[in-house]
Amino acid sequence: MPLSSKSSQAASLPQKVLTAIAFVSFGAVGAALISQHLLEMLPCAWCIVQRMIFIAIAVVAMLGALIASRVFKRLALIITLMLSLLGIAAAWHQWTVAAAQFSCDQTLADRIVSGSGLDASMPWLFGIYATCMDAAVSILGLDFAFGVCCSMLPLAWQPWWH
Repeated sequence: MPLSSKSSQAASLPQKVLTAIAFVSFGAVGAALISQHLLEMLPCAWCIVQRMIFIAIAVVAMLGALIASRVFKRLALIITLMLSLLGIAAAWHQWTVAAAQFSCDQTLADRIVSGSGLDASMPWLFGIYATCMDAAVSILGLDFAFGVCCSMLPLAWQPWWH
């Protein structure tokens, strides 16, 4: 294989990784919306924060995949890594702490969502409709928040994919 072909494949790898990250992240938000609107699993403040993180990851990854600059692609990979780690922390907190609390009112998650104004402008996507304790749901024996935490792990692992 010619050297230029190998370098071209190596250059396109970050683009493929970023594209995959964007699709996975948008898919996670789609799954959350299906579970909310079709399965009536109402989201708490921490659920909404995780949605916001998935959307931010998807947008950064999509921009990184579309912009030709190698430096911007690397920067996008670093930002998606940091956002993924933030998402893991949010899901872990929801699973281990918030799910045992009677109310998420005025928690950090509630202040982030309310402060952004997104809950008022797009309630179908960012509305908080349950407490963390009420939103704690198991699917096939797996806690939903733990599943979100696990879904963030491959996104955080992405810099080592290539």
